[in-house]
Amino acid sequence: MGYTNSPLVSYTKISPNKTSPRNHPIDTITIHCVVGQCSVETLGEIFAKESKKASSNYGIGADGRIGMYVEEKDRSWCSSNAANDHRAITIEVASDTTHPYAVNDKVYAALIDLVTDICKRNGIKQLVWSTDKNQRVNHLNGCNMTVHRDYANKSCPGDYLYNRHGEIAAEVNRRLNAEATPETPKVLYRVQTGAFSVKSNADALAANLKAKGFDTYMVKVGNLYKVQVGAFSVKSNADAMMKKLKDAGFDAFITTESGTAVAIGEQKSVAEIKIGSKVMVKSGAKTYTGGSLASFVYKTVYDVIQINGDRVVIGLGKTVIAAVKKSDLTIAS
Repeated sequence: MGYTNSPLVSYTKISPNKTSPRNHPIDTITIHCVVGQCSVETLGEIFAKESKKASSNYGIGADGRIGMYVEEKDRSWCSSNAANDHRAITIEVASDTTHPYAVNDKVYAALIDLVTDICKRNGIKQLVWSTDKNQRVNHLNGCNMTVHRDYANKSCPGDYLYNRHGEIAAEVNRRLNAEATPETPKVLYRVQTGAFSVKSNADALAANLKAKGFDTYMVKVGNLYKVQVGAFSVKSNADAMMKKLKDAGFDAFITTESGTAVAIGEQKSVAEIKIGSKVMVKSGAKTYTGGSLASFVYKTVYDVIQINGDRVVIGLGKTVIAAVKKSDLTIAS
């Protein structure tokens, strides 16, 4: 096949440490940490030494610039495994020198851009990450992301990046899908139990529902506070929830109308958001790294999966949707 290189590259210094040509089509991404907040030029000098016997296809400097050291048509010497490097695009990423080897926001944003570009040009339709090493190294269940620690006794790419591989895959896939098909609004079936012009009445109903074990949230549409239980992509699931509510003595009906999230009872502070909280994303908010979110994200109630300072990973159940700033979230219930 005809290989191309990334147009995002701003610095090139081809390393002698390579195998030309690669013997496998590109279908894998392997991200490494440099263990140093170095520049793309410094990486180029390191890989230029034949005695180093190391290289990577690309590198990202601490300022977010991207360098190329081995063209995509060739195999880099990066992952301590020839078979992996023949099929993978390897990326060295500037990082801290101590655990968990964190990278800065500019580097992380450039990494997402670069991986997306690599996938687009090489026909990788979807990135699949697994925390199971066996699935990674054997490319089971579509897994096409590997790490250096799979093949050598190393911590690379460090826990900071390793723990974000699922998030990286989700954001790259979102971008790939957004370009492949026009965005269509996602229909959610919401089970509504009441609508009130006086918020305290809505609060009272919500408290009653919670006391009966129902996971409840409130939205405001116009001048009405609407109490709802669940937002389902499958209507039969909404029908089942409506039946449970009616069996418990509550009025209920199904609606697809959404609204602005409102805290139940007294306004809850951002600091009260914790793992397991039900939250909604404020209208117009971005991803934690500044990327755009699909319009339906602002209309959906999500679960908080992970919190690290102001960075919150949200999803549906255990399925990761995005990482956002805690300040861009409101508690739905």
